[in-house]
Amino acid sequence: MRINAFSDVCLRIVMLLCAAPHGVTFTSRVVAAEVGTPYNHVSKALLRLRELGLVEAIRGRSGGVRISPLGRDVTVGALLRQLDTRTDLAACDSPNDPCPLLSGCGLRGSLRRAREAFYRELDSLVIASLPHGKPNGPILVELGSVR
Repeated sequence: MRINAFSDVCLRIVMLLCAAPHGVTFTSRVVAAEVGTPYNHVSKALLRLRELGLVEAIRGRSGGVRISPLGRDVTVGALLRQLDTRTDLAACDSPNDPCPLLSGCGLRGSLRRAREAFYRELDSLVIASLPHGKPNGPILVELGSVR
């Protein structure tokens, strides 16, 4: 199984925010730099994470984003389920080129079960437990120097 680029960015953001000391906020530009992703992609991801209640946005001069209590407790599996907008892993119902075998095919159900097994395996991983205190790259090395 493979996660899409948007889900990858969202996971990076939530892990970054979980690794930050309690109450520390980051501007979206700093988040973009720390996770190595273009600002416009990070802005879109932060909006979705805020809609899900996983990050809090603080307005004003000293504002930014920080992880919410719900964001600290979310599992990787639960987050990926919420971010996955695909109805099918294969393009069975493509409007331009529907599969001629659709009515008698058993692959669709098997792929759905495989995706759920993938998410179920990740349900035991709480995102806040993933970033370890040992600095291992620019994200964790620089956390202490950001706001």
